[in-house]
Amino acid sequence: MQSRLDPHKISPTPYNAMFALETFLRKSSKLESSLIELVKLRATQINGCAFCLDMNSKDARIEGESEQRLYTLSVWWEVPFFTDRERAALAWTEAITLITHGHVPDGAYAAAKERFNDEELVNLTWAAIAINGWNRLAIAFRLVAGEYDPASQKIGAK
Repeated sequence: MQSRLDPHKISPTPYNAMFALETFLRKSSKLESSLIELVKLRATQINGCAFCLDMNSKDARIEGESEQRLYTLSVWWEVPFFTDRERAALAWTEAITLITHGHVPDGAYAAAKERFNDEELVNLTWAAIAINGWNRLAIAFRLVAGEYDPASQKIGAK
């Protein structure tokens, strides 16, 4: 597979704005880095973005995520390896990612509201929005999986 084009080189301003959102989520949102990685990886699984699956799984491992949890993330509701807070975040992420399937049901909102304060819930929503945007960009321009190096791409390294 070959990339269609490099969206960052063609139009760096919106790319940098998205990257600024990522930086905010990492440094200022008070959401756990490991939770953000789970959210990103789950949305990416749903969207089927090969580039982002490669990237997000590497980043999750750097955050200390276990292989067992990574392997079972796609069935998180069936296994005992996730906390109630993580489950609420994953359900919320799935509802936002699959927005045409119920327009974010009240049950997903209630579960998230129970585990996150208002600011955390808004920032969790931004995290889901961001990864869905990145997925669509990578899929549209066929960014090539396997080329991502986490050491050179750490938030704040640019």
